[in-house]
Amino acid sequence: MWRGLIEESGAVPSCPPADPAVLHRVEQSLGHLLPPDLSALLLQTDGIEGPYGEAVVWPAEQILENNQNLRTDPEIRSLYRPFDSLLFIGDNGGGDQFALVPASARAGVHVWDHETDERSLVAADLADYVRKALESGGEDWYR
Repeated sequence: MWRGLIEESGAVPSCPPADPAVLHRVEQSLGHLLPPDLSALLLQTDGIEGPYGEAVVWPAEQILENNQNLRTDPEIRSLYRPFDSLLFIGDNGGGDQFALVPASARAGVHVWDHETDERSLVAADLADYVRKALESGGEDWYR
């Protein structure tokens, strides 16, 4: 499904699938399961690069590293509201980042504006997000 959706959007899946052991380690390190649709995507292609070089979906290792950093870095924690309920998965290349809110009634993909700490819904689900990001005309498609 995911490779087809990527190809339909005019992009080419260029990453090999993620190793299931890596996904398990990501889940163990973060302390929660990855959403099933994200796991399925990563098992088909370990990340998606957008048409302008932005990371629509980061590789599994980067998802782990970036989420750990955002959740534990003292300087980041002093500047922004907590990120514990967000699972960051990609970025626009200019600082804004995209996150799933897996344990919430506000499911979907949200953008976090790094300048204002604003968090806004931009896509109904992961598939909607990938489609919109890949078919966009630039980094601010979500505004």
